[in-house]
Parts: sequence; C-alpha cells; structure tokens
Amino acid sequence: MKTPSVYRHVIPRTIRHLLPPAVVFFIAICSDAGLAQNTVSKSLPQPSDTAATRQRRTSSESNDTVITFDAKQEAPRKPGRRVFVRSSSLLVRGAVVEDKLLKQPQFQQLGFLITRELSEADLILELRHDLFTMYVFTVVDAKAGLVLASGKLSSLGGTVADKVAKRFVKKMVQSPGP
Repeated sequence: MKTPSVYRHVIPRTIRHLLPPAVVFFIAICSDAGLAQNTVSKSLPQPSDTAATRQRRTSSESNDTVITFDAKQEAPRKPGRRVFVRSSSLLVRGAVVEDKLLKQPQFQQLGFLITRELSEADLILELRHDLFTMYVFTVVDAKAGLVLASGKLSSLGGTVADKVAKRFVKKMVQSPGP
C-alpha cells in the first residue's frame, strides 16, 4: 500500500512499507506537530545577553527609583555544610537519598546543602547494602576523614532513603559540629 506523498518526508522508504497505514499516519501527525512547535519557537526572538538584566520596582518605591538585577550574578550563598551523597547500593540510588534529605525540614534549618562535587563537600554520606535487608550508612568528615556518625537500618517497613534521611538529621542534631 502506498502512503500519501505528504507523509513521505517523515518515514524513510526502507521501513515505510513494513508499517500499517494507521501507524504511518500517527507518526506523521506527531512529527508535524513537533515541526510546528519548532517553527514557532524559531520565529520568536531569542533573548540576548543584554536582555538578561531586568528592572523591577517594589510597590513602596517611587517611580524614579529602579532596582536592577543581573541574571548572570550568582545568588549569595548561605554559609552551610555541604553534603555529598554516595550510594553503592543498586536498589537505593544517591539521588533518591538527596531528595529525601531535602524534604526533611530540619536539614535546611541546620544549614546543610547538597553538593554533587566531592571536592566541595564538607560531609560525605555513604550508603551501602549489607546482608539481605540491612543497609549501613556512614557520615564522614571529608576534610579530616573522621567518621562522625553511622548506623544500620532495615529496608522493611518503609523506604531506605527516607529512613537514612531521618537518621542523618537526627545524628547531626545530636553530634556537636563546627
């Protein structure tokens, strides 16, 4: 069966004859929608580097005063202890533990930050899978190499990442830190 000439630009001839006409039509419609989105985005003016600065006014200011913010400037960093999460477990990835840590209210109250650069870390939270359902976590001072806290927990009765995050915060509240 021949496909309409409108859709020939979408599907290569080598596989076009293998597909049913409904699939060819669906692929063509989807790709045309994608092309339409691309042409719309290409027709819009792209912001330049000079457009990165914006002017804002607060409601309490007069019309003469304008505050200029530069989007290229970094926000001032709060001093805090940076935590690098390392997981050697195949079942619990480091990113999941990071997410659970950020959801803990005391984590940010204590001034902790998550970093993905090991060289910038003040603390390293290591998680490894022990026997069967047991997991071991260790908190190490990155500069001195000292073990500050550790614990063992089970994966039964909740998620491991959530338990690690809660125990990390609990141990950091209990331990005296710099």
